[in-house]
Amino acid sequence: MQSAMFLAFQPNFGSMEKSASGYPTSEEKREKMKRTIIKDWKTRLSYFLQNSSTPGKPKANKKGKQQAFIRPSPEEALLWSETFDELLANKYGLAAFRAFLKSEFCEENIEFWLACEDFKKTKSPQKLTSKARKIYTDFIEKEAPKEINIDFQTKTMIAQNIEEATTGCFTTAQKRVYSLMENNSYPRFLESEFYQDLCKKPQITREPQAT
Repeated sequence: MQSAMFLAFQPNFGSMEKSASGYPTSEEKREKMKRTIIKDWKTRLSYFLQNSSTPGKPKANKKGKQQAFIRPSPEEALLWSETFDELLANKYGLAAFRAFLKSEFCEENIEFWLACEDFKKTKSPQKLTSKARKIYTDFIEKEAPKEINIDFQTKTMIAQNIEEATTGCFTTAQKRVYSLMENNSYPRFLESEFYQDLCKKPQITREPQAT
């Protein structure tokens, strides 16, 4: 009886250690959020990773419409490791790279780069000005929702340039962000699970011969 009472009132030190302050630490929150984001993006990309009997050719859905993205062949995916431009030029590669940056909490870099690519193609002066201001408020100004990591001097130069917007307003910033992705995020992407899965050749299973 006494031993039973002792066990009943014995403190649970494990749970006490786990929640010493009653709240998870900032590191625990960050890791949990990262796992959630990775799981979410894996789900979004899952149809890309489905086995295809004809890699490199689009598959039609039930309504006869082709999917926007298709699974590349392992040989095609391997080309992305040659240059960063090869990766960005491929729609599937770009989608997978964006998913990877999302998991690393730095997707603003590729979003800014893509916004600049679209901006440079703009012909109308009115649209050029409105797009320039939007890019500035989204990515450049202090405490912007998707603020990129560039120096103060470049930010000041951009603020002056957008008053009379030209297609070269963001050239310096775009080059720096490109270099940051190429030298940091891109090598990590090539080692990621996303990329390694694409480079694997499908295994051919052989049925055992009847004896």
